[in-house]
Amino acid sequence: MITHIAGIIAAIAFLLLVCFIGIFLIRITKTMGEVNRSLSTITEDVDALSHQTEKIMANANDLLKDVNGKVATIDPAFQAMGDLGQSVSDLNAATRELTEKVGKSNEKRSKFASASKVGKAAFDVYRNRRTKNNSEES
Repeated sequence: MITHIAGIIAAIAFLLLVCFIGIFLIRITKTMGEVNRSLSTITEDVDALSHQTEKIMANANDLLKDVNGKVATIDPAFQAMGDLGQSVSDLNAATRELTEKVGKSNEKRSKFASASKVGKAAFDVYRNRRTKNNSEES
């Protein structure tokens, strides 16, 4: 009789084990179904994104070609502006040199003007004395 009870307990344990494994397998099956649906949705989304990305890349390439063409058209204008800037810089340098030369010339003129004023003053003093001496003699 003990062997029968042990056999019944073993059978019940095996039945419970089979039930738990069955429940576990049903849940895994549901989970795998959801995973398959998610992967299907993700695949569709990736395909749509891939298609849109291809369009964006094509538009970007067209825009890049357009910009490169326009930049090539504008390059001479930038070169001309650069040349104009260099010309203005050269003109400024020439103006500074001329200003320095005029300043040095003015210094020479002012020295000459001072010397001529001193000479005129000396000549006036000499003439006044001569006139005075001539009027005293007469």
